[in-house]
Amino acid sequence: MTHLPLSPARRLPRAATAEPAWMRRLLIAGTLGLLGLLVLAPLAAVFAEALRDGLAAAVTALGNRDALAAIRLTLTVAAVAVPLNAAAGLAAAWAVTKFDWRGKAVLITLIDLPFSVSPVVAGLAFVLLFGANSALGAWLVAHGHPIVFAVPGIVLATLFITFPFVARELIPIMTEQGRAEEEAALTLGASGWRTFLTVTLPNIRWALLYGVLLCNARAMGEFGAVAVVSGKIRGKTTTMPIMIEMFYNEYLSVAAFAMAALLAALALVTLTLKSALEWRYADQLAATHRH
Repeated sequence: MTHLPLSPARRLPRAATAEPAWMRRLLIAGTLGLLGLLVLAPLAAVFAEALRDGLAAAVTALGNRDALAAIRLTLTVAAVAVPLNAAAGLAAAWAVTKFDWRGKAVLITLIDLPFSVSPVVAGLAFVLLFGANSALGAWLVAHGHPIVFAVPGIVLATLFITFPFVARELIPIMTEQGRAEEEAALTLGASGWRTFLTVTLPNIRWALLYGVLLCNARAMGEFGAVAVVSGKIRGKTTTMPIMIEMFYNEYLSVAAFAMAALLAALALVTLTLKSALEWRYADQLAATHRH
């Protein structure tokens, strides 16, 4: 029996991924080349410049009093801001996904606000609110509790910039999971706190950790808002990114690049943890869709 060829109108559509091999290779090579140029090459240059005079010189530069103060301040700010934003982000996600109320859209918009506002503008806003020229700021300074040009201002600026990360990771997964399990637990007599610990938290733990990780990475690397509110007081209000700029402007290249390499190394550790959490997070999302 002879089979006639299908007319062009009756031919099956080609799959979107069934492109010629040369095109796939070209796209992959172009992507890897762009990543190498924009990401890997600058990162390698930072580490090479940091070790230009040897590892001992880089370690000595990081042992400088101002460098150690910047490292301590960066870790302190992250240690304060990240847990506070984790708690606030969890509360915001709970309010958005577990309750129906007027103004929920406004809350979601406010959660996204730090993504839309320039960090420099955010820093200026805190200076206007808490600076010595404002009524509140003058009162705080008079009573020995300055906000601007002090550690509290850096913490506030970091809190504002990093606030969306935890909430934005939790809202989609909590929306997808719905309220059925919590309602069932409450119906069976569990308290609200027990329901949260035994039902809600296990379901969102990987998304929560993922958001905390992103929040921590941004907290350690924030520059714009912190530069405005800190006053760049050496040894007191200089975080690692600000200290890198100060060292570089003073032509202390080894110190600047050694600290930049340390910050990059922390970012690489964060990236490794992020990748591990993404695998677990993907499993959680897949399990949610199966149910």
